[in-house]
Amino acid sequence: MASIKSRLYYHLLKRRLAQFRALNLPLPEARARRDKESEQRFKLPAGLSAEATQIAGRPGEWLRPDGPHGNGLLLYLHGGAYVQGSVLTHRALAARLALASSAQAFILDYRLAPEHPYPAALDDAFSVYQALQASHPGTPVAVAGDSAGGGLALALALRINAEAAPMPAALALLSPWTDLTLSSATHETLASVDPYFPDRAPLRAAASAYCAGASPQDPCVSPQFGDLGDLPPTIIHVGALEALLDDSRLLAQRMQVQGAEVRLHVYPGMWHVWQIFGGELREADQSLSELGAFLKRKLHP
Repeated sequence: MASIKSRLYYHLLKRRLAQFRALNLPLPEARARRDKESEQRFKLPAGLSAEATQIAGRPGEWLRPDGPHGNGLLLYLHGGAYVQGSVLTHRALAARLALASSAQAFILDYRLAPEHPYPAALDDAFSVYQALQASHPGTPVAVAGDSAGGGLALALALRINAEAAPMPAALALLSPWTDLTLSSATHETLASVDPYFPDRAPLRAAASAYCAGASPQDPCVSPQFGDLGDLPPTIIHVGALEALLDDSRLLAQRMQVQGAEVRLHVYPGMWHVWQIFGGELREADQSLSELGAFLKRKLHP
């Protein structure tokens, strides 16, 4: 059962996001506002250092635990429906996952649509993954992501497999967006309880901007429709109160049928990427602890 505090956060978040949507800000202003508010609201946890840098020509930030950690690396891909999001919006979340998994994490600022539609984000993720492999030979690299970043992590694994490159040690997916056709039932049936996506319009607009002529059924756009049998060990956490619930449930079902190792945890009473409230909500800390333990076993066997 969801805690009293999480239920309070849920209602406050639902009201706050409704107010933000009512402003109907142009995309550049919405991005800037979200960056500023996230940087002020979500601080890096203690016990970790951050270093801005570039890998393969793309900006990002290394998040390094201060204490003992293994040799494994974590590539983190942020959410934002492929049109928003940045290091600033997700660095605190990525940092908590780095601490939980005892791994150095690199959070990537991949290019966003509509200025840079598909496959720009995937190209960036693939280039950075290759660079991490080249600069750390023999070191296991896991990939994690939330929302669109979770879908991008899956697409990256499919791309890596197609290129016959070394596969990630594991995938950790937080409320992944895996179906840009928006054809799953919960896109409609759970919209009324979802603080982020009370109707399909925002996701439909984001999918159109990202695809820009590409088919939303392309497996590297909607990994739900890909060949999932060769994916690395995968853990998926999703909330019961989100329109993207079926994106996770159907993905896990198809992975199991095709023979991939997958673990799905549906959190009662939770919403889209509630882990952003790590350090504040019991359910966020529990999820991050489970995700971190899974990654730690795969990165530091």
